[in-house]
Amino acid sequence: MTKEMKIIDISREIKNSTPVYPGNPRVKITRHKGATSVHSEILLGSHTATHIDAPVHALKGGAGMDKLALEKFIGPCRVLDVSDAKDSVKIEDLKKYKIKKGERVLVKTSNSKRQFKKFYNDYVYLDGDAADYLARIGIILFGIDYLSVKKRGGKDNRPHTSLLKKSIPILEGLDLSKVQEGRYEFVGLPLKLGFIDGSPCRAVLIKK
Repeated sequence: MTKEMKIIDISREIKNSTPVYPGNPRVKITRHKGATSVHSEILLGSHTATHIDAPVHALKGGAGMDKLALEKFIGPCRVLDVSDAKDSVKIEDLKKYKIKKGERVLVKTSNSKRQFKKFYNDYVYLDGDAADYLARIGIILFGIDYLSVKKRGGKDNRPHTSLLKKSIPILEGLDLSKVQEGRYEFVGLPLKLGFIDGSPCRAVLIKK
């Protein structure tokens, strides 16, 4: 008998009340009724809810979403529970996991304990040294459970640049509140938007 597959949705819902990072376009969904059908006009930013950052998001002359191989967004991954991290995820929070080259890494922080009804400034982010550490290892994808990987208003942009320089996509806005630490299959494809700095995505974990 085939073992039942469990799919865990780790995406945030996109609706008019969805919080956005300050300065980003707010979501606006307008319903239009025609003579025989209904359709909706959807206005949103490229970094809305659960989304992927492409290199050009933080690097002048960087690659757009259209140049990132789809293979990066499908395959084995590990969820690391670093909920004890206070302000940021640091190297010491990661070293114990013995992360290897070619891994997809998603970190679950104390952000996951908070509801996603409004934006808050004191979210847990990825420390710049930790970003350098992951880039040196050569992971192929990194994800975190809030709308930015870097500190709000912080001058250290390495959480973006260190990863994106190595063409390591960054997933932000993940919902890991119902996910336990462990190994999963990951699927989180960007929309086919061409040369652009980021894209909303529908991300899921699969446990067999």
